[in-house]
Amino acid sequence: MMKKNPFIGTGVALITPFNDDYSVDYHSLRNIVDVILQNGADFLVALGTTSEAPTMTADEKAMVVKTIVDAAGARCPILLGMGGNNTAALLESIKNQDFTGIDGILSVVPYYNKPNQRGMKAHFTAVADASPVPVVLYNVPGRVGVNLQAATTVELAHHPNIVAVKEASGNIQQIMEILRDKPYDFTVLSGDDGITQPMMALGAKGVISVAANGYPKPFCKMVHEMLEGNEKEALALHYKMLRMNGLIFADGNPAGIKALMAHNGLCRNVLRLPLVPVNDNIRQEIENEYDNNLK
Repeated sequence: MMKKNPFIGTGVALITPFNDDYSVDYHSLRNIVDVILQNGADFLVALGTTSEAPTMTADEKAMVVKTIVDAAGARCPILLGMGGNNTAALLESIKNQDFTGIDGILSVVPYYNKPNQRGMKAHFTAVADASPVPVVLYNVPGRVGVNLQAATTVELAHHPNIVAVKEASGNIQQIMEILRDKPYDFTVLSGDDGITQPMMALGAKGVISVAANGYPKPFCKMVHEMLEGNEKEALALHYKMLRMNGLIFADGNPAGIKALMAHNGLCRNVLRLPLVPVNDNIRQEIENEYDNNLK
């Protein structure tokens, strides 16, 4: 039986806007969801890394998810970030989670304790067995300290409840090995905005994007052109966004994308410690690049 994976195309790892007093700005969050969906996003990610979820209370997280689900209004699938480095605690969280309006979970490789490949496989198998919704793996060795190797990803891809991987290793050789060896009903998504087009040329079916928070229209169009086989049009958009795709990460994420969105009036340029706004030079470069090339 073929897996049903609704996470194809452009997924947006949503920021969490904050007020000047650092409280969550739910009004702006609703507006951001609406703007992103109107400009072509295919699905949304709640409580991903870009959301600053580690700085939020349990009540805030629950309200952020509810706000996103309500604002999306069943216009698209919703992927919920649920990861951790304590497998038992994560399984308990999944057991207690309200999955109303949630279509899947995005689960990161366990961080800090650096499990080996057998440990990662056992962890994700337990998560997939426990989850009532499909699981998308998230490999981001630059953040977690260890890499989910291609062979392990392919083994996990045979689990009936693991439908995709967000690959943010930046290792094209590894990504190609996954694409070559994976089951036909398993999806590879780019986890790096800057190489989304090349990854899709190799066989990936979309992206979980930070950039599409700030310039959703051209980014979503690029992804859709690739899905439709219009590589020339997609390549032109890829190069049009290339510099900005680097600038928004130059002084940390989500600091860069928040600087751009504040420039566009979508949120305040406020982050919670330990994150801080980008430096003034980077902010000016981001604003100039957007005004000159992407506005």
